[in-house]
Amino acid sequence: MTTIAYPKVQLLIDGEWTDGTSGKSQDILNPATGQSIGTVPHASKADLDRALAAAQKGFDQWKKVSAFERYKTMRKVAEIMRQRAPETAKIMSLEQGKPVGEALLETNLAADLIDWFAEEARRTYGRIVPARMSNIEQLVIKEPVGPVAAFTPWNFPINQAVRKVSAAMAAGCSIIVKGPEDTPASCAELFRAYVDGGVPAGVVNLVFGVPHEVSEYLIPHPVIRKISFTGSTVVGKHLAALAGQHMKRVTMELGGHAPAIVFDDADIKGAVSILATNKFRNAGQVCVAPTRFLVQDGVYDDFLAQFVETVRAIKVGPGIDPDSKMGALVSQRRIDAMEGFVADATQRGAKIQTGGKRIGNEGFFFEPTVLTDVPGDARILNEEPFGPLAPVARFSSYEEVVTEANRLPYGLAAYAYTRSAKTAAALSQDVESGMLSINHHGLSLPEVPFGGMKDSGYGSEGGLEAIEAYLNTKFVTQAKV
Repeated sequence: MTTIAYPKVQLLIDGEWTDGTSGKSQDILNPATGQSIGTVPHASKADLDRALAAAQKGFDQWKKVSAFERYKTMRKVAEIMRQRAPETAKIMSLEQGKPVGEALLETNLAADLIDWFAEEARRTYGRIVPARMSNIEQLVIKEPVGPVAAFTPWNFPINQAVRKVSAAMAAGCSIIVKGPEDTPASCAELFRAYVDGGVPAGVVNLVFGVPHEVSEYLIPHPVIRKISFTGSTVVGKHLAALAGQHMKRVTMELGGHAPAIVFDDADIKGAVSILATNKFRNAGQVCVAPTRFLVQDGVYDDFLAQFVETVRAIKVGPGIDPDSKMGALVSQRRIDAMEGFVADATQRGAKIQTGGKRIGNEGFFFEPTVLTDVPGDARILNEEPFGPLAPVARFSSYEEVVTEANRLPYGLAAYAYTRSAKTAAALSQDVESGMLSINHHGLSLPEVPFGGMKDSGYGSEGGLEAIEAYLNTKFVTQAKV
């Protein structure tokens, strides 16, 4: 098995890597063993004050840099990410648990995202509005909103941070990211690429700490002009309310509970392959993972048989092992959550078709699990599972399945499999979701929108829509004299 050295984790403030001044830290665990592999420093209020001053200084400088020069710097950062991707992926796998192949895909996608936003930096166009009088000029100007505070989760340590940092930089903003304490080193490698790529000191800053302490200090601070958060709906609502008290602009990418609808006319073999791959990617710790499998009566038995067979064949093991197809969950708390979901469902009459238990007593491994006959009041059908659990249920009619798909307050992602163009068109209108992928898994690309509706948040972290949230629109009109 590959042996790698885990790097020392530090804060990045004003272009310098530094330990926290408070001396407080917490252990970082290898999910495959449950053992400590390092520590992550907590930022004190003094550290946050330095980061805020740096972000203001960085913004004052960066906003004056032309879009073309920002583009060139960001493209250099993207190339550094690609060069370092193999080693960065190993670090991510070690601290997060996902297979190293998945970590490598995430790291290389980060480079693609940086490239995309670099190009968008050159396309933050304003416009001229025709005036009603001949001597009047009317201009619409796009300006960077200002220093940003962003909060990113542990499940995609690089992917979630890179979207926020690159959109902010492309618009001309500076940013402070409160990174994930469970998976800090791979996130820090992203910031190392920004620094080594020539991003001026203070434009990008990385801190760690007690989440609510950091957020409740940064969000109200007058230096911060925009908030971006990826995480649970409960926390997102709290932060959005806090931001609202101070009239701060907010992007929220929150939880989901994605329906995966399989109609009688679907390509069952293809649906099974795609859905199994994406359900158990990152051990199901994915906000857009399919989580409610809704299969029409005519193909239910066939789908279930193929799906269970596919899931049973998934090799679970340490992410750094190249043969592993699913790694460990990130921590003991996720094991506890999975056991709670399974116990609740089975107590209510659900049947376990495969899996359902923790694997071994070392690390945080859990069996890929398929449940059937799950009653509608079971927790797993109402709360985001965020793990390797797949409840499969029957449906009879289009109206029935759309009602079920829209039943929950979530509205992040949805999936459907059908050969009917009529059904696909109807779903695109009827399903209440920010993203809908039909007959394939086509989300999260740099060039397409990424965001939800209802309790899954608002705003986009992909496509041309993403950069708009980091720009103010200013109208300037003048009379020619």
